[in-house]
This record gives sequence, structure tokens and C-alpha cells, in this order.
Amino acid sequence: VILENELLYSETFPMSDEALKNDFMVPLGKAKIEREGTDITLISYSIGMLTTLKAADQLAKEGISAEVINLRSIRPFDFETVKKSVMKTHHVVTIDNGWPFCCLGAEICMQLNESEAYDALDGPVYRVTGTDVPMPFSESLEAAAQPQPADVIKMAKRSLKK
Repeated sequence: VILENELLYSETFPMSDEALKNDFMVPLGKAKIEREGTDITLISYSIGMLTTLKAADQLAKEGISAEVINLRSIRPFDFETVKKSVMKTHHVVTIDNGWPFCCLGAEICMQLNESEAYDALDGPVYRVTGTDVPMPFSESLEAAAQPQPADVIKMAKRSLKK
């Protein structure tokens, strides 16, 4: 099953030469580190990556080095990439456009709590989610119900106690 956010249909993305080849395939179950960092790990997928990368750019301007992980698939879930990053940065924020209840960020938090990565954490795992309301139809209300870069920045600074 492939779920995709229809808001991505109007977005354009740079394509590498490799991705333009006819036989190119994204490996299922393998996350991609979109941006290397040392201070905090930001984890997202799908349209949440746009928000996350914008937040990471702003954090960099403020001297905070964020490692950004694009999960690319949820099941299979590449926990090894997440764990390795957390062991390096010691701080985590998940970004999920879904509701807070039963969101992917909650599962990532539990996976970290149940692994050796828990002892590497310097604080709790934080999450940024969509607002717990039915998705509005109005474009402006829809944007207000979704995570924004400022929300990610605020939570990253909270995690880092800055």
C-alpha cells in the first residue's frame, strides 16, 4: 500500500542523474539521511519533509546542526538509521502531519525507549504533529492545522534547552 499526500502533486523536486535512469528504484525500508547533523535528529516522511528541511535550514542559521532523516517508508521501518543518528545527536524530534494520537512519532518514541538508544538520549523525544482536528477544506485553515517550520524549530530548541 502506498499512501501519498496530494499536496505534494504541485511540488517540484530536483532529480539526480541516477533517479532519472529507467531502472532506478528507491530501496523499500531504507531511510535516507537528507542532511547530516550533530546536535539533534529530525525525523519525518512525505510532505513533512518539506517542513523539516525548512526548519533545519533555519536552525543552521542559528548555529544548530540538525540531522534530517527521511523515512521514505513506514513499514518496513528503518530503525537502524534512526538509532544510529540518535546515538550520535542524543536529541530527537519527530515531525508527522497526522494527528498526535497514534501518530508515527509515538511509535518512534516507543521504539527508542525499548532500545539501547534510550540511554544515549539527553532528554525526552519530542514530536510535532498536525492539530487534533478534522482536516479543514480551506487552504489557510489547512495550513494552520499542519506542522510549520516554526513549530519544529520551537520543539528542537526545547529539546536542546535553548
